[in-house]
Amino acid sequence: MTTDFRPHHSQALLRGAGQYCDDIALPGALRAIFLRSDVAAGRIAALDVSEVRAMPGVHAVHVGADVADLGALPVNEVLPLEQATPFPILAQGRVHAVGQPVAAILASSRAEGQDAAEAIWLDIAATEMPEPRHIAGRDWTAGDAPAAMAHAAHRVEAQVHHARLAPLSLEPRCIAVRPEPDGTVTIWQTTQTPHRTRSHLAAILGIDAARIRVIAPDVGGAFGMKASLYPEEVYCVWAALTLGVAVRWSASRSEEFLSATHGRGLTTMGVLGVDGTGRFTALTAEVTAPLGHWLPNSALIPAWNAARVLPGPYGIETVQIKTAAVQENRAPTGIYRGAGRPEAALLLERLVDKAARGTGIDPFEIRLRNLPPKDALPHMTATGQMLDSGDYAGALHLLRRVSRYDARAADMSRRRAAGELAGLGVALFLEPSGEGWESARVTWHANGRVEVDSGSSAQGQVRTRSYAAIAARVLGTAPEDVAVRYGDTKTCPEGIGAVASRSTPIGGSAVHEACSALRAARGAGENLPLSAEIRFETKGQAWGYGAYLVQLAIDRDTGKATVEAAICVDDAGNMIDAQAVADQIVGGFAQGMGEALMEALHYDEDGQLLTASLMDYAVPRADDMPTLLLYEMQTPSPMNPLGAKGVGEAGTIGAPAAILNAAIDALAPLGVTDLQMPLSPARLWQAINETGKGRDET
Repeated sequence: MTTDFRPHHSQALLRGAGQYCDDIALPGALRAIFLRSDVAAGRIAALDVSEVRAMPGVHAVHVGADVADLGALPVNEVLPLEQATPFPILAQGRVHAVGQPVAAILASSRAEGQDAAEAIWLDIAATEMPEPRHIAGRDWTAGDAPAAMAHAAHRVEAQVHHARLAPLSLEPRCIAVRPEPDGTVTIWQTTQTPHRTRSHLAAILGIDAARIRVIAPDVGGAFGMKASLYPEEVYCVWAALTLGVAVRWSASRSEEFLSATHGRGLTTMGVLGVDGTGRFTALTAEVTAPLGHWLPNSALIPAWNAARVLPGPYGIETVQIKTAAVQENRAPTGIYRGAGRPEAALLLERLVDKAARGTGIDPFEIRLRNLPPKDALPHMTATGQMLDSGDYAGALHLLRRVSRYDARAADMSRRRAAGELAGLGVALFLEPSGEGWESARVTWHANGRVEVDSGSSAQGQVRTRSYAAIAARVLGTAPEDVAVRYGDTKTCPEGIGAVASRSTPIGGSAVHEACSALRAARGAGENLPLSAEIRFETKGQAWGYGAYLVQLAIDRDTGKATVEAAICVDDAGNMIDAQAVADQIVGGFAQGMGEALMEALHYDEDGQLLTASLMDYAVPRADDMPTLLLYEMQTPSPMNPLGAKGVGEAGTIGAPAAILNAAIDALAPLGVTDLQMPLSPARLWQAINETGKGRDET
């Protein structure tokens, strides 16, 4: 099902021929600049903007009172919220995080706006940092977990803390707004969800959604960070409509660290019960997810996913799982590539590795003993998730074979005997794709050309190529004769957007069904041109999965970890574009490796962000990446006509678990049983030296 294509839009991007939000020509547009709080908790004692209004280039200055009547951002309540959460466009009397916008300046240029922001008199009376506040949660229970634990032959425990991460897309957030003479407004925005932007703006501003057109031009990465509206973006649209002038804003890198949504930050704890044969008998787990001072639309998704994905691929029928979301005076947290899936996988795979060591069973073997056979799927998990299809044991068998695991394990023993610190880590994981619906409109012209208008969107994926391949296969045309458009609420049918690895299984299925309707119409004798618009709703989630093995070495003197080899087996169902699948895995692995080895946002006790630039926040570079060996399985999903499953988040799910397991395996001869990420040289060096087994003692 793989198709080769001629050069497409990604080549234009590589040549610098793309058009990003800040490239949009808006003559006379005013630049929005925000004055931000420099304390995490406090009362605004004084805010004087009177003199600033007369400064050169300044056209308007706004404070909280000017936007106090605007509505709140809707939050997807996958967990029931226990209280209403505010969405202050500009601070309303109090500040709740460093970086929160307090005032906004509209100026002729960025420099003039920045000068004005520095001239505003702002006095914030700092108050004590409040304790984290529980605002949402849920429990899942199946069977009698305490009784099962009491009778278990072995019980292993693990606690995993995920640092807050910066999604760090190449293109920061950006918006350009143009009010039109007819009372409508055209918005260009770096977004994963243009239709959601339109509907949420309409609700917040109290206007008809028909007045709003949202266009997502080329988007330079998103990773979940651009899935929700931000206060700064709402302000720009409000100001443009209120003043009748074009307004634009693009965030600086520092503003991204301070006020864009962060990812991860979750803490998970679990206990796994194991019987005398190595069978898992029970799982208890607690998930705590941090939220910031305001909630983006998908803020609760990580806390929900990290709990409901448990017990992962393993056939554990007795569970007691609790998740809680707590609000803090920090930047907002939201979905970040994986959004709870890596957290679930990492807790499970740490527990499984501990069980393997405690029972003396091979890491592959103990996993195989606890997996449902492929003919047992579809299978309902203990948390009520329907696993659609797969061969989890087959993925492990394939990984063991292609990785030459037995030979690698023997080599690890030889190297350890020679004094090296080297280890192997295995991880098995699930990746549920999104659920719900997407739409597509397909027009088949008399000259054979085909136009696909999708309700989905993209932020770097080769969406045009994949959707063209689907249309071409159904209609019997050449892919180069298919034009694909998306990301414009005026010209494309309504959709949800590019989140949760949904675009091929759901958005692609919408394209497939629309093309199938056209094919049927042709078969019934209808003449071209023909057009069909379809809203496709999936029967349920398509669950991709994978099995990864990492070989890692640690320098005893410096603590530096090096990923020497990484072998990935992934099942994304029926593949439309093998190269696109491979690219997604590689990109995801790089981000997962970043989390495992180096990335972390740090706040001090006063809520000050200590890692607010790339001078302080480490991310992987190209030469940090190992050569990945990628292998595939293709188990079709019964949940959509393509049989496709998502793969956009696979690397970020599997890489951290495999890397952490490998690092602990490398240090196990020194007595190390637990480590927390990121596995920085300093942290690993400390772990080595705290064991009391330096070079001279081994």
